[in-house]
Amino acid sequence: MVRAAALRPLNLIVLVIGVVFFAATLAWWALPLTLATYAALVALGTGDPILQRRTLGRKEPEALQARDLSPERRARWLPRGETREKVDAALVEYRKVVAAIEASDDVTRSVLDDTVPRLHAAADRLVDVALQREKAAETVKDLRGKPGSGSGARSDNLQTLEERIEEADAEIAATGGELLDLRAKVVRVSIDAGNAQRANELNASLDELNARLEALEDINSP
Repeated sequence: MVRAAALRPLNLIVLVIGVVFFAATLAWWALPLTLATYAALVALGTGDPILQRRTLGRKEPEALQARDLSPERRARWLPRGETREKVDAALVEYRKVVAAIEASDDVTRSVLDDTVPRLHAAADRLVDVALQREKAAETVKDLRGKPGSGSGARSDNLQTLEERIEEADAEIAATGGELLDLRAKVVRVSIDAGNAQRANELNASLDELNARLEALEDINSP
């Protein structure tokens, strides 16, 4: 990293300009000032994360990069088709639920303080399931067309994959309806904000949804 920072073009330009200026003017202060500036730039460069990634080949894990994106943007990675349409529709309902909570009064927002993180988690997991579903479907399509796919371990694995794909399809289809119901529950909580049981029921529904989606996240495990 020190070598990379020392050879950085901008740092070298500063060094060259300082040396040329000293040679042309013989100003005694120019040389130590140039060296001090160059040393400071090298020290700062060694801690530059961009230079570190380029020099050391470090990359952020793709999972972390993906998590920085909204579920709507990640859903664009899905191929156009029925699965993407269902996911897009479910995400529309998800945003409406979040908006309903944010538009509520202070008491309701306080009661539903734990609900929004659960909603975000459910939306992210829904997209994860859909992406895994599409990957699994592509794998099945590819392997079904190869010789020997109708017998043995490959056939068992393909059958398991197809079953997981069906489970994912059912869950993706059901999630949109559940999010629609959750929006109605949010309205009920806002009307009866003093009833903590309604908020608990809402969060319990989200916990159940998250648990089911999490169980389907690794569709390709066979």
